[in-house]
Amino acid sequence: MATDTIQRSPRQRSDARVPGDINVWVFVLGDMVFFAAYFVVFMVVRHRDGDLFLQAQRHLSLTAGVINTLLLLASSRFVALGVAALRSGDHRRAIRRVSYGAACGVGFLLVKAYEWHHEISRGFTLPRNDFFMFYFMLTGVHLIHVFFGLGVLGIVGREIRNPKLRRTWVAEAGAIYWHMVDLLWVVIFALLYVMR
Repeated sequence: MATDTIQRSPRQRSDARVPGDINVWVFVLGDMVFFAAYFVVFMVVRHRDGDLFLQAQRHLSLTAGVINTLLLLASSRFVALGVAALRSGDHRRAIRRVSYGAACGVGFLLVKAYEWHHEISRGFTLPRNDFFMFYFMLTGVHLIHVFFGLGVLGIVGREIRNPKLRRTWVAEAGAIYWHMVDLLWVVIFALLYVMR
């Protein structure tokens, strides 16, 4: 009886690998579990006091949220293209792409700083109500991740620039972390800015 399974040679099996480093994957998964717990708590509190959350949500700038989402999505794309260029040996293109990704990350920080300043100047601060407590805590913890991620992208850039280094797994590990930061923002954006 014929089987529909594809037989792979031993060489093909040994080439298959998960990008990056297993330690980064463990860290990313642990971080995502932490954020998932925070998202669940947010949803429970939001369900309990939906009217307050809807009223407070109207004070956020949807435009700023959309711009930040587009900046981080573009950033992820640039970093992915940078890793692909490194794998193909095009180091100049790789460093350019990673630099563009980092620039988008800095743009995110600037827009978020403007947005925080705007909210705080109108009296919408962390102790104002439960919504703004979650808003500042979620976006604040995410900002810490963005700062750390920019440092990671700096390490990736150093790896690519230095001909004695250029370890692909380091660039992949940095990209994995940066993609997690972007994914977390997409969920935060949906919860805080979009969900009604």
